[in-house]
Amino acid sequence: MIPVTKTYLPNIGKYQEYVQQIFASNQLTNNGTLVRELENKLKDYLGVPYLVLVSNGTLALQLAYKLLELKGDVITTPFSFVATTSSLIWGGLKPVFSDINPETLNIDVTKIEEKVTKDTSCILPVHVFGNPCEVDQIQKIADRHNLKVIYDAAHAFGTDYQGKSILNFGDVSIVSFHATKLFHTIEGGAIIMQNDELYKKAKQLINFGFGSNGIPEVLGINAKMNEFQAAMGLCVLDDIDIIRSKREQVHKYYQDRLASISDIDVVSFNQLGTKNYSYFPIILKNEEIVLGVKEALEEHEIFPRRYFYPSLDGLPFVDSPPMEVAGEMANRILCLPMYGELSESIIDEICHIIINQITSMEKENECVK
Repeated sequence: MIPVTKTYLPNIGKYQEYVQQIFASNQLTNNGTLVRELENKLKDYLGVPYLVLVSNGTLALQLAYKLLELKGDVITTPFSFVATTSSLIWGGLKPVFSDINPETLNIDVTKIEEKVTKDTSCILPVHVFGNPCEVDQIQKIADRHNLKVIYDAAHAFGTDYQGKSILNFGDVSIVSFHATKLFHTIEGGAIIMQNDELYKKAKQLINFGFGSNGIPEVLGINAKMNEFQAAMGLCVLDDIDIIRSKREQVHKYYQDRLASISDIDVVSFNQLGTKNYSYFPIILKNEEIVLGVKEALEEHEIFPRRYFYPSLDGLPFVDSPPMEVAGEMANRILCLPMYGELSESIIDEICHIIINQITSMEKENECVK
């Protein structure tokens, strides 16, 4: 079986050494030694000034909203994982969708400003598949209307923009460290902010709102990362450059094999940014072909994913007009298996099945005409 993604597991002996350290310390959570070590190492690796580890990426989003004291409407993208939207609604905020650019799949900066009203408090873009948004234009819009900017950078670990981490833009960025991600801590995530005041506030919010006197001073929640998660993160971080390099090779081989197929489009990446090779999405002509290709691959025990599907403006708990571009792209996109251990022979098989299926369906359509 070839899954769409495969969790990277480090050397088990190295992880066991950390586990032994945890057992010896008898501290499993509450800002332990390994959590502090991982925070410091991630700050250095990513090139960010302030980083707070949390137990998952969805909580990172929810905490970001509380951190910036958001109210009312938040302009965001309908082309993302459900947590981007559900976390807003869960927090009593209203997602206001702005459609996407069909080439980059990121929020269309030319359509954001028309969504701003007196009730808008924030813009929440997503660096889709790690593709950097047009952060300079977004910041200008935010500045004109006195809005906060939070970036959902769940996919953007290690991505740079104009020579510095994409996580250094906006008021706050969040990343996900779920087991399916390029870098992971089994479950987990982080909040990145740009000043000491927000850092201290975040540290307080993730620990029930406790102050230095051990008394809750503000409304908080339990969002702490535990030592076992941090241990996995430390192991994976040691190998991250190797992980990324292997994925880059897989990504390039896919590109070479599919480059000549006119009926397959790929995402247009921001030329001012870098890639982290987290995903390999392809964009097909229509939903019929997507379903046909998906079925053909699954018959061979190869499991791609319709990611992101459906467009979030169509969710039953969302009140939104339809987003035309996002809806179309959600119907046409398919993420192919992507991880460092994929061999060239397996990629050849995947590409062969895709090309044959597209050709077969096009011939059938010609006959019908």
